[in-house]
This record gives sequence, structure tokens and C-alpha cells, in this order.
Amino acid sequence: MFTGIIEQIGEVRGVTAQASGCRLAIACRDFWNELMPGASVAIDGVCLTLAARRGDLAEFDVIPETLQCSTLADLRAGSRVNLERSLQAGARLDGHFVQGHIDAIATIARIDRAGGDARWTFSLDAGPLRSVIPKGSVAIDGISLTVTNVTPGAFSVALIPATIERTTLAQKPTGAHVNIETDILARTVVHIIQSIVGRAPGLSLERLKDLGFA
Repeated sequence: MFTGIIEQIGEVRGVTAQASGCRLAIACRDFWNELMPGASVAIDGVCLTLAARRGDLAEFDVIPETLQCSTLADLRAGSRVNLERSLQAGARLDGHFVQGHIDAIATIARIDRAGGDARWTFSLDAGPLRSVIPKGSVAIDGISLTVTNVTPGAFSVALIPATIERTTLAQKPTGAHVNIETDILARTVVHIIQSIVGRAPGLSLERLKDLGFA
């Protein structure tokens, strides 16, 4: 479990193909000191298990399923990634509960910077977009952010200066891909509603919205 508060930015030093996917080597000064093999780390929002560590270099095994469902397949030597260690019991929860399980890959559709406002708009498939709620939480490349607006096929977030400075998101151009993890509570509610609709003839999401339930 994570919080979506990025601790450091790491640099990919190597991506080595393996029969079971690839091994990812990431460098970050003094970040891995307290971690032992088997520890969980979120890499751009993807929960991975630490396989080995040598000083400031850590290695992770990435299976084909993870490569297929996230942007980790696009990483190359020199890529920069957001890093967060798993949440410790009793620690302050400054973001929101993030599992490190990617729901979808979104595309940066628009970047607006006017005055002190910085707003990013992402295009996203209709399925995962159902779990993105205005004023709700979403993790983008592992970053806990608040949704400002949802439209058909897209949603927007506003970035504060600290997020721009401490994460990789502001370095990505329009058209770049990002990992999306929707809020677990919103996702659970949507799943329950969909299962109810599937078992009740004549009931639909539109009808539930009309009744005030969705």
C-alpha cells in the first residue's frame, strides 16, 4: 500500500530482457538504504518487489503482464521515474490509499499553463473513466492528485508547484502515456453498481443516475 506522495525521482540505468519479462535497474542516491530484497516500491505507480540492491542501484523483475498493462515497457536507460516506498503502519497519510495496481494507460491530451494555474487533461477509455470522479482522487504515474473535471473520454487535474518540482509529470509532453490507478473506493462502488445492473432486467446506469444512485 502507498499514498501517492512521491519521495524521490530515480533514473533507469538498465533494462535487461529476460524469459519472464525484464529486469529493471534504477539508481537513486540514498533511497534504498533501509530496504531489503522483498520490499515493495512503487515505480511510476506500479508496485514492484525489490529483487537486489547494490549501493544506490536497485533491481526489479517485471513480468510480461505488468509490461503489458503499464508504461514500464517504454522505459529505457536514462528514463526518470517516480519512486515511493510502501506505507508504514502509523505513518501520516498525506495523499490517498494507492495499491500500485494500474487500471489503465492514459494519454496527455492537453497542458494548460496560465498565470499560476497548471492544468493537465488526460484522455482515458470509458471503462476506467467511470471510476474517475470530480473532486475525487486518482494516481497518475503514482502521484496522488485531485480530479478537477471529467468530460466524455477525458479528465483533468491541477498541479501545484510542489508536484511540478518533485515529480516527472511536468517533464512529459502532450501525447505521452501515463499510468492510471483509480481510487479504490470509487472503483468498488462502480463495480457493485455494474453487478447489480447486470442482474436486474430493465435497470441501467442511466436509470440509476436518474434515481440519484450513480
